[in-house]
Amino acid sequence: MNETETEKETGMGLQKERLRQQIRFIVEADKVKNIFRQTYLADGARRENDAEHSWHLALAAVLLQEHMKEEADLTKVLIMVLIHDLVEIDAGDTYAYDEAGAATKRERELKAADRIFGLLPEDQGAYFRSLWDEFEEYETADAKFAHLLDNFQPLLLNDASDGKSWAEHGVHKSQVCKRNERIPETSEIVWEKMQEIMDQHIRKGNLQAD
Repeated sequence: MNETETEKETGMGLQKERLRQQIRFIVEADKVKNIFRQTYLADGARRENDAEHSWHLALAAVLLQEHMKEEADLTKVLIMVLIHDLVEIDAGDTYAYDEAGAATKRERELKAADRIFGLLPEDQGAYFRSLWDEFEEYETADAKFAHLLDNFQPLLLNDASDGKSWAEHGVHKSQVCKRNERIPETSEIVWEKMQEIMDQHIRKGNLQAD
């Protein structure tokens, strides 16, 4: 076997190993379909799962980018929203207004990120992890847009399902406002719409006034 054939064989072996790692990650990500959130589908029939949530955010990202104050890299934002909840495969979903769960959320999710993104080839794993970290840090225009999507979508589903999740958990407007306090710096028009929706559901009795 000459040197060229040896190099070709080595290269093919490396490519096969990359594919094996990528497939392992893809199959592992399937588990996110079994992580159910507190948010109901628009028809109120059942709660949505993380995979449905992430797909919905990706669709919203394409549509709503025109309303952002800062220009964002749509490709990065799409990847962020598609991977941001993969850590919940290990860490579980922490309800937005669960104070006890929030206390351990960061530790649980960091450990999960190490394991799950570590399944990928090193370069891809590092890239996905960097985008997940960027999302968590909430500083860049891309992360701000991704967070807006992550917060706006459940509010829209709460509205469509007649405030079902808010009513079940006795959520107050101040809690929703606190969770969304940075939305105005990303999009004033979206924040105005969010306030309008909250006020409608206070009048209906689904969201508690303070």
